[in-house]
Amino acid sequence: MHDSASLKEAIRTEAERLGFVSCGFARADAVPEAGERLKAWIAAGRHGSMAWMEDRAEQRAHPQGLWPEAKSVIALAMSYAPAEDPRALAAEPERARISVYAQGGDYHKTVKKALKALARFIVDAVPSELKVFVDTAPVMEKPLSAAAGIGWQGKHTNLLSRTHGNWLFLGVIFTELELEPDPPAEEHCGSCTRCLAACPTDAFDGPRRIDARRCISYLTIEHSGSIPHEFRAAMGNRIYGCDDCLAACPWNRFARQAQANMAFLPRAELAAPRLSDLLALDEAAFRQLFAGSPIKRIGVKRFLRNCLTAAGNSGDARLLGRVEALLDDADPVVAEAAEWARARLQSFQPMTSATA
Repeated sequence: MHDSASLKEAIRTEAERLGFVSCGFARADAVPEAGERLKAWIAAGRHGSMAWMEDRAEQRAHPQGLWPEAKSVIALAMSYAPAEDPRALAAEPERARISVYAQGGDYHKTVKKALKALARFIVDAVPSELKVFVDTAPVMEKPLSAAAGIGWQGKHTNLLSRTHGNWLFLGVIFTELELEPDPPAEEHCGSCTRCLAACPTDAFDGPRRIDARRCISYLTIEHSGSIPHEFRAAMGNRIYGCDDCLAACPWNRFARQAQANMAFLPRAELAAPRLSDLLALDEAAFRQLFAGSPIKRIGVKRFLRNCLTAAGNSGDARLLGRVEALLDDADPVVAEAAEWARARLQSFQPMTSATA
């Protein structure tokens, strides 16, 4: 037996000490409708080539599908709010835009380390079984976090807080303990649609209705083939992820730059890297540069494909040499992207008239 209220307060205090900015509690069966929405989304093919979502949809649909003994969910969030608006780099096409979350160390490691420490604290207080998750397991962190009251899902589908904006890494603990649930979060988006309007590729066809196949984050990270031509120009200089819908949210004015976790602060070499430097990377240099970064998982070939798309959009003829060096790449996706980028760069060049 345990005093649920006292235990919850102790967990919140420890979570804050470990660097979490929010902590809430929900029943494990709190969001049955989220599982149904997920299945409909997958059935419509809006998950694209992310077969891993389809393969484990039943487990993802509700916590007890993954772990039948789960009784309660503890939802937690860490802030990674940037100091500057990441959209400012759009005005510097010779530089690459990397999503804010990937400019520092791999958040999976930082969040999971803190989750495990909190789990040990809970087990020491009340011996029990529990499981911790970041976002590599089939868990619906966002609807569960909304049910636990730490924020609501904005129209861009991401979790949003009136205190911390939407720059949040989420972690979840499933426990067999019966903990009193917190009230679910209320929505505070109102009539605002800035996040939807900000999407460069029109990936949203309504509030909380996203087609991953049109999303730049999906195209640059999850999609392994050639990037569809219809989206290439809209990608601009984004080479890994996209922050536009997040950055557009007015609630971010209340978010403070994340100082508690130094691992989330941007590495100097990733904040605004030059495309010319990135296009010169080989396998070894790529692995060295992105050691300890989530970017490493997409591999050098997919990364070069993204950089070539950005190069083609840059209008910078100085990149032609780097682009042409990849025309004969052994990977046909890279070679095709290089051919496209070369044609684009050549089309940007002014015509010169012949003189006698």
